[in-house]
This record gives sequence, C-alpha cells and structure tokens, in this order.
Amino acid sequence: MANGKELRAVDRSLRYDLTEGSHEAGVVARCRDLTQRALRSWFGPAGSPELPAPSDALLLVSEVVTNARTHGGDVSELRLAGTDRALWVQVTDTCPDRPRPHGPHRADRSSGHGLYLLERLATRWGCVPRGRAGKTVWFEVEMLPAPTGAPEAPGPTRS
Repeated sequence: MANGKELRAVDRSLRYDLTEGSHEAGVVARCRDLTQRALRSWFGPAGSPELPAPSDALLLVSEVVTNARTHGGDVSELRLAGTDRALWVQVTDTCPDRPRPHGPHRADRSSGHGLYLLERLATRWGCVPRGRAGKTVWFEVEMLPAPTGAPEAPGPTRS
C-alpha cells in the first residue's frame, strides 16, 4: 500500500511495509507522519514535535529515509519501537552499501548532513547488513519527560 501498510502493532512496536510506493517522493513525509503519530500515542505530551527529543527524532527519520531513497535504492520498511524512555527507529532499504560520509562535514553544503546529524542527535545508531536484500539503518532517541506546561497534542477543532 502506497500509504505505508501497518503490518503489526504490538504494545509499542510498529512495522510498516513500504515496498509499494517507496520510490515516490512522498515516502519521506509518510514516514515522518507515521513516526509523529507513534510519538504522540506512546509518549503523550512528551511526544509533542514542539519539544527537542521528538523534533530530533522526526528530523532523523527524514534524514535516514532521504538517505535510503537517495543512496540506498528503495525504502522497504519502517519499524518503530518505544520504551518508557526511548524511541527506536529502523529504516530498511534495498542497497547493501553501508552509509558513509562523503568527506568531512561542511555546514555550507546543501546536502551531506544526514550522518552528521545522526552522530549529533541520536543517543546511538548503527547499520545492520541484510546481505543482497540491503541493509537496515537504526537509531535511538532518548525521550525526556514533558516539562510542566508542555503543549498538549492538538485535538479536533470545531467551526
């Protein structure tokens, strides 16, 4: 399914099959949306994208999916898992090549920031080879409790 078919949802673990439509430009936005819904559902006010940790997680999802799409072939799967203190994300693509920087990071470049951001924002990250089937890049972001007075998840509005 082009919108990301939910295959399994157990407690705080979700797996989305992205094989259909993974080459489309909208796959990055779909992965961000799926992650944002999980953050709000699992972490409540602490999962609000206005807070640093969820914002970092959404940025990293965008970067990893973009890198997979740009350098790794088709994005085949997004997995999300949550614990009481962390969000764990896995993005699987069809290219077996491990991610590697293309020279030193330079802030003045328009691209080439994904791995640098992973190093700076993720609690930890890595890459698991899947043989000829590709690889999975994963990362973890520590989720902090929401500060007092943190914004609540917006609800429906009435006109």
